[in-house]
Amino acid sequence: MGIHNIFSLLSGVSLFLFGMAVMGDGLKRVAGNKLEVTLWRLSSTPLKGVLLGLGVTAAIQSSSATTIMVVGFVNSGMMKGVQAIPIIMGANVGTSVTGWILCLSLLGGGGGWVSLFSTTTITALVAIVGTIMRMTAKTTVKKHVGDILLGFAVLMFGMGAMSDAVLPLRESTKFRELLLLFDNPLLGILVGAVFTAVLQSASAAVGILQALSMTGAITAEAAIPIIMGIAIGASAPVLLGAIGAGPSGRRTALTYLFINVLGTMICLVPFLIARGLLPESLVRRVVGPVELALINSVFRVLAAAVLLPFINGLRRLVHRLVKDRPEDLVQQAMIDRLEERFIVHPTLAIEQSRIVLAKMADTAEENLTRALKLLSAWSDAEYAAVERLENQVDTYEDKLGTYLVKVNRQELTRSQNKEISKFLHCISDIERISDHAMNVGEAAKEIAEKKVVFSYEAKRELNALIAAVEEIVHLSMGAFERESVGDAYRVEPLEEMIDMLCDELKLHHVNRVQRGECTLDQGFVFNDLITDLERVADHCSNIAVAMIELETGAFDTHEYLNSLREVQSDSFNKYFEVYKEKYDLETGEFSTGIYDLSKEARAERSSAKAAAPAAASSSREP
Repeated sequence: MGIHNIFSLLSGVSLFLFGMAVMGDGLKRVAGNKLEVTLWRLSSTPLKGVLLGLGVTAAIQSSSATTIMVVGFVNSGMMKGVQAIPIIMGANVGTSVTGWILCLSLLGGGGGWVSLFSTTTITALVAIVGTIMRMTAKTTVKKHVGDILLGFAVLMFGMGAMSDAVLPLRESTKFRELLLLFDNPLLGILVGAVFTAVLQSASAAVGILQALSMTGAITAEAAIPIIMGIAIGASAPVLLGAIGAGPSGRRTALTYLFINVLGTMICLVPFLIARGLLPESLVRRVVGPVELALINSVFRVLAAAVLLPFINGLRRLVHRLVKDRPEDLVQQAMIDRLEERFIVHPTLAIEQSRIVLAKMADTAEENLTRALKLLSAWSDAEYAAVERLENQVDTYEDKLGTYLVKVNRQELTRSQNKEISKFLHCISDIERISDHAMNVGEAAKEIAEKKVVFSYEAKRELNALIAAVEEIVHLSMGAFERESVGDAYRVEPLEEMIDMLCDELKLHHVNRVQRGECTLDQGFVFNDLITDLERVADHCSNIAVAMIELETGAFDTHEYLNSLREVQSDSFNKYFEVYKEKYDLETGEFSTGIYDLSKEARAERSSAKAAAPAAASSSREP
């Protein structure tokens, strides 16, 4: 096998992997979000879960992609771990479908009408149709169907290139001697696992093995352990994809590994027994692509069938290995307060909802505080914490919203109706505050990656704005938790002042850009931060307004805001003046905060004092 064959083999592998990716992506795009929705909804029983995982994986040609989707569902709380296990088992079976598709490469030979079904003819026909659809289709769906056909054609062409490249190995005695090493089952499993972990695709690993089998040098004794190892190696991309997930997501990824390892152990024992009992001619029988596809499918079906009754045992095993974080236990304890049996007792249900909503508000406020600290002290761990808290707030919103709607269907008193209305008003605003905290975290990430440095004045102004926003968040959340309408009346004057402060900051930044003190790159991040902080203040205002409206019996937010200064003119103006003086950029001291500018502030004052006498003397000159 010369250098030409080696490059042909590598190019065939590349085309094979690329074709598989294009075909899978096309299938997912044609389905839109239906695959994800189907996975989420249709997993009520273990058998349905297995069939669902099998069908979806057969469609997208990737058990790893299916499992990573499931990890995301479990991590977000949309699916329970016990629902995920059968889907993963089905995904393991579904990935073997690719091997049967690749057996089409055997079609051909002979002449006449038989040649119409050869690999070359089928590949050419599919490529022509795919190209025409990709170039002439007017709808997105038809273009994606063209992508599917083109991906299939590239995949088949790559498979053919691999098969042609390894044909010289048919006569190589060294190659046959190398394959004899795989008579050791443990070595075969190890090679299959490592090879698949590098390729990141079990389907691709089986395809390459099928191509090598065209040399006539792959025996059943060597192939079976390698296929077992391929199943284990397919866990690598799933485990990598779960690195940033929570405990539930990591448990799901670990389940995928355990299913494949246990499946290998279950099938390895009868394989070793059969190898010792069966005739050597049968054990060392040469296998081709079809036999390999059959072995792969039988192995995966057998493993799923044996493990399916032990779903709860698998769940308990991974729970012991991956413990919940303390904050996750707190969240679960809070969500457990939303007891379904309380729904028919609205007083109890409303009180439990109040406690959970207060925790949701605290979590959103903590998330904003953490995100703001990232602006001056970037940390990957803290950014991950912001993402985790954002997911927690989203979960609270989903659970609370669903629960309150059910409670609202009961026969309620007027005061109970008011409470539920207030809660429903505030849930979305609290969740949006956490969303903007996530936006601030992403801005901090951009600042850290691009090494953006703001000027002294920009940092000082941000300190002022951040201090005002932190105060309005603390004020509005506290007013809600204490049910203090008096504190709620203080929110709107502060929100009005924050709006003015944001306008002032934007104007100052434009002036700095014009003077060359700041760049446009800095400006984009700076303006995004201001916008997010302004939106946070708006949502705080919405929370306060909802409380005041429900106390006064009015439900027209615009009417309330328009009449606020007239109805509460004295208190509004009093609080507004207090906040205006507190956060005045000319007279306020904002050298400390998110940015510690103490040293720079002293340097600024020193240079100002030094410049003052010089300015005075120059003014006395004739």
